[in-house]
Amino acid sequence: MRTQIRFYSSLLLLITLFACGSASNDGDDLYASGEYEEAIKAYDKFLSTNPKNVKAIYNRGRSHEELGNTELAEKDFITALEYDANNVQVMLSLSNHFQKQKNHSSALLYADRAVEISGAPAMAYFMKARALHQLGNTEEALKEYNAAIKMDKDFGQAYYNRGLLKLATDKKKSGCEDLNLALKLDYVQASDAIEKYCK
Repeated sequence: MRTQIRFYSSLLLLITLFACGSASNDGDDLYASGEYEEAIKAYDKFLSTNPKNVKAIYNRGRSHEELGNTELAEKDFITALEYDANNVQVMLSLSNHFQKQKNHSSALLYADRAVEISGAPAMAYFMKARALHQLGNTEEALKEYNAAIKMDKDFGQAYYNRGLLKLATDKKKSGCEDLNLALKLDYVQASDAIEKYCK
């Protein structure tokens, strides 16, 4: 009898978990196929019964971002971070969001928070460097680009940005070396910069 009760309890738990995951997955599938408005509806439905699900809140924010609803995207990202204060992915999305708004101080704030989290990825250091670069703090930006590249030797965009920073600070040879490395790593934007500055 106990085994039977345990089996039915486990089965009920699995059904509940599957049902909860299903609506969120619907939103994820719709997002992946570019149906952002439908994805938002699916996330809204899921969140009506799971209001603190960080993944669904964050992904709804990403959907809003794709549609150009910047205020709604920002609101979702901030809400997601309130529920999970150490979520590096959300911090980086907020940093990127503010970078697009040309609010480089806020972009730096969230990137800086991200690098403080143990195990932060190279992208966190890159985004911190990019914000510092935009704010004109070239020495600190260079250190953070170096940190990103040290963590990920194949980070083409970091080589590209570091190369541009070096060129702007009269380090042409080293800057062009970085641009060429970026191009070798398939960061195609480096091609124009090489043509313009390194020929």
